[in-house]
Amino acid sequence: MRFLWIAVGAALGANARYLVGLWAGARWGGAFPYGTFLVNVTGSLMLGFLLAMSMEHFLTSSQSRLLLATGFLGSYTTFSTYMVESVNLLETGRPTLALANLAGETAVGLACALLGIWLVRALGW
Repeated sequence: MRFLWIAVGAALGANARYLVGLWAGARWGGAFPYGTFLVNVTGSLMLGFLLAMSMEHFLTSSQSRLLLATGFLGSYTTFSTYMVESVNLLETGRPTLALANLAGETAVGLACALLGIWLVRALGW
């Protein structure tokens, strides 16, 4: 049954990632990997939020964690695409954008994970 929770979450996360990528591309164009940036930082925010919920004992169901953290967020966020898009920026002569992508996603992702944890604690959940 655990695999079913993961599979359902993964199907939802992968589709959400695809839709965010389409939306970001239509909104801002393709010069910078906005879709990957957006899913990775929002995924960091959501995972930080879920982590804090688990630590504060409000999200103790193993099914919830499998569905949301392992399934949904595991397929929603993507480290490998982040790396390949950064390499592509380097190989196409855009080292400044590559560095902005690498540093930006790392810094903003960390900040969002911390924000998710802070939100749970600030709201008293």
